[in-house]
Amino acid sequence: MARGKFITFEGIDGAGKTTHLGWFQAQVEAHLAGRGPQVVMTREPGGTALGEALREILLREPMHLETEALLMFAARREHLARVIEPALARGDWVISDRFTDATFAYQGGGRGLALDKLETLERWVQGDLQPDLTLLFDVPTETASARRGAARAPDKFESESAAFFVRTRDEYLRRAKASPQRFAVVDATRTIPEIQAELAKIVASL
Repeated sequence: MARGKFITFEGIDGAGKTTHLGWFQAQVEAHLAGRGPQVVMTREPGGTALGEALREILLREPMHLETEALLMFAARREHLARVIEPALARGDWVISDRFTDATFAYQGGGRGLALDKLETLERWVQGDLQPDLTLLFDVPTETASARRGAARAPDKFESESAAFFVRTRDEYLRRAKASPQRFAVVDATRTIPEIQAELAKIVASL
């Protein structure tokens, strides 16, 4: 059986990626209808019982930066072992709300953890596994801030400074530039119908 595809959604808080996740899932399911593979929706941090417990700690509790990064990768190792790798081996398609790019962007770019430490953890935890496609929803940080202000009560990341999100966005864009074959940068300042028209083309190309 052919290996499934692994697709990730990325972007700073307020970029609007979550708005499109359910719609994108439906498009992929329609694309795969009658072919056998199923769609597995998941998220990071989270995706497993342990991962969800760690998510609550990571989003709420203050901690040392290296502790934060280690917990992110601990949750990811469990996620890979119990959800992502088995699904891909079955031939299913996995769509994840965030993956390792988020750790490089938030803990690396935003918080300033040395990227070589994150690269070491990345190699250890996931080997050479990378998403087949990463959709990076990109907006200016001012736009994202305005959107976050209209949302729910913020977690500890959403409460960070404007400068933090500038650094986080910069790291996302740096990674996208370094891996153009994997990333599709989506201009998320456009209307929902305009964005979904672009996403529909991407699904068709898969």
